[in-house]
Amino acid sequence: MDVTIREAQDSDAVAIASLLGELGYPTDPSAVRERLERMRAEGGQWTLVAERDGQVLGTATVVIRHMLSRDAPFGRVTTVVVTEAARSQGIGGALIARAEEICGEAGCGALEVTSAEHRTRAHDFYIRLGFEERRKRFVKQL
Repeated sequence: MDVTIREAQDSDAVAIASLLGELGYPTDPSAVRERLERMRAEGGQWTLVAERDGQVLGTATVVIRHMLSRDAPFGRVTTVVVTEAARSQGIGGALIARAEEICGEAGCGALEVTSAEHRTRAHDFYIRLGFEERRKRFVKQL
């Protein structure tokens, strides 16, 4: 697997928008550019892309935050997607490995990823990577 994991650039917006569409979140590339800009300005967030031969094949977003209940910061992977044609080639694992490096460098005590109930293939992937399933998450749309 000859893939490079790097931080996303504005020029990756079309590819990232396509990946978000595959994940079930249709997004205009201009919205991706705006979101990347906001995330960079806020800090504590990384959007990664997996690239091979000049083509973006996957993306992941890492967020690091401090919590009142813990001394160590907490890492969360908020988006992970690899294009259908490139799945099961180690690209998702490479993205998660880079997320773990970022969190380790930041002194995080844990890394979390959430996944919709219907994404059973993703659940198996996370378990293979050493994540432990914990149930119950509550969300209120505002």
